Amino acid sequence: MLSRAILGLILGLACLPHASAGEQGENMLKTDILAVFAHPDDETGMAATLAHYAWGRSARIAHVYCTRGEGGGNMVGTHAGPALGALREAELQQCLQRLGVRHVRFLDQLDWAYTESAAATLEKWGLEISLERLVRLIRLFRPEIILTMNPAPTPGQHGHHQAAGILATEAFDAAADASRFSLQLSKEGLRPWQPRRLFYSGAGEPGVTLEVTHRLPNELTPAQIAGNALSQHRSQGFGAMVNAPWLQRPQRFALVKTWVPSEELRDDLLQGLPAADSLLHSKHALAQPPAPSFDFQFVPRPAFQRYQAWTRRHRLEHWTQRYQADLPVIEGTPSEVKISVSHPWPQPLRGTLEMKVPSGWQVRPRSSNLTLPAGQKQTASFQVIAPPGTTADATLTASWSSAEWSTNVSAIAHPVPSARVPKHRRPLSIDLDPEPAFQTARLAITSKQLAQGKTDGEADSSSRVRLAHDGRRLWIDVEVTDDVVVTNIAPNDIRGHWRTDSVEVCLDPRPGSEHTLGCYKLGIFPFDLTGRVRAARDADASQGPVEETAPETRIASSRTPNGYRVRAVIPFSEIGLKKGQKELGFNIIIYDGDKRDAAVGENINESRIAWAPRPGVMGRPEDWGRLALE
Repeated sequence: MLSRAILGLILGLACLPHASAGEQGENMLKTDILAVFAHPDDETGMAATLAHYAWGRSARIAHVYCTRGEGGGNMVGTHAGPALGALREAELQQCLQRLGVRHVRFLDQLDWAYTESAAATLEKWGLEISLERLVRLIRLFRPEIILTMNPAPTPGQHGHHQAAGILATEAFDAAADASRFSLQLSKEGLRPWQPRRLFYSGAGEPGVTLEVTHRLPNELTPAQIAGNALSQHRSQGFGAMVNAPWLQRPQRFALVKTWVPSEELRDDLLQGLPAADSLLHSKHALAQPPAPSFDFQFVPRPAFQRYQAWTRRHRLEHWTQRYQADLPVIEGTPSEVKISVSHPWPQPLRGTLEMKVPSGWQVRPRSSNLTLPAGQKQTASFQVIAPPGTTADATLTASWSSAEWSTNVSAIAHPVPSARVPKHRRPLSIDLDPEPAFQTARLAITSKQLAQGKTDGEADSSSRVRLAHDGRRLWIDVEVTDDVVVTNIAPNDIRGHWRTDSVEVCLDPRPGSEHTLGCYKLGIFPFDLTGRVRAARDADASQGPVEETAPETRIASSRTPNGYRVRAVIPFSEIGLKKGQKELGFNIIIYDGDKRDAAVGENINESRIAWAPRPGVMGRPEDWGRLALE
């Protein structure tokens, strides 16, 4: 019966609650729910909820996407760039039609690469132009509620997703402000509009939890409708989404801002709505701004510092309280960790700041005596040393004690690996086959060093890496153990190395960068369908085929009894290293998929292991390892 019901859904799309024949003008655009995303397919996490409201409540829904997804992969052909964006837009239209979404609009920004930096994203898009476009759409659609993505810079969170959440949050207020983008009012005939509630997808308090396995009037569940709809994103590998069991899980939304009472909100995003403008009162605060108090914290990564400042500007400070500072620490080497302290009292405050680290770790100094002037923030620095070879995250604890105040705060210290790379007098070349006595840095990547997915042991995916340099070039030799080597990439489709077996070389000439826009990232395909080694730079300072973006880089590959081997010789000039520079950020990521009958271009990625592993690490150079050039 399910297949018949789904067929009825596909053939009966005309039954959707469209605008009635009597609606005209602005009433044709009036919307209950407006959802704001970065790319087509980002609606995945809330698709069942949208189906519930469209098919079960006849809610009018509009979607806004910042981009058309032209920077993604393609599993159904060779379309890329603007051509892929056109294909993904067509897939999206098919998806949203099945979900019951009435309108879809785009902010016409570029999906330029995977990054974990909202700042880099909004710099490329332009915050004001993006915000103006979104505010126009809110004033057009006049939604009761806005749904969007959480903008917190947590590890693994795409910077474009963060940017979509930032834009939606700012537009929630700006659309109601007649002084913002006033030409929309005087020249375009729009009026200010205050959405009633703003939600982020995911858990949070106060919040809403929606079950999605109940039967709707069309005899399908929201989860079933969502699965059928999402399967239209075939270029992104969603073809088998129809029966995905995880789509049946309850969907959660955190209430971020509201202009109507929402104290009893539990299982209905639209409870008490629509609400007339005359019923709106002063904004109902979900968390009062904190009163001035003793402020004591680890100084977080730059992205989180900006996020903290942004939440303060938008009276969302309570959203930062759920996140713990997460700091990269180079194993075996002193890494600077800072503590900031301030207080609101009119007189200076004297006290002792102490840092505690786990057994085997070191900290210098252990304590510091400070005098805090009234109303001024002080920063104390400590040198933290993780034991050589350590890989497990650890907790750092800082304590302040004085006659007036005592408290403590903790942070997660994330160790990143390091290695010294020997220098050779003779020039290093791609065809060099060194003897065992050849001096190299030797790195091991085990099957347990997972950045994503899962492996079946060392024979499934592991690697040994050797490194050397000659003062002008970096020589890299990566021997991959892989029990099923898959070759499914066509010669005219050298992009998206994550789709198949490949090796990614990540180099940061400014070690510890927040994003990859100044980096060198090379995805190496050991073999295309003709047996040739190929490569392309991805999500870095110069993206595209290596022949065009790094013409002096040399690559080679060969089969081995247990897998394959790739080599690269990369000039310092193409990496961006300055003369005499002795340190750089570095990572090697091994992508593995074991599908023997993989279709040409199919995304078969099952796992990613790395020298410096962590979710999303390919877009976060802060968590890459470090190389010291001898």
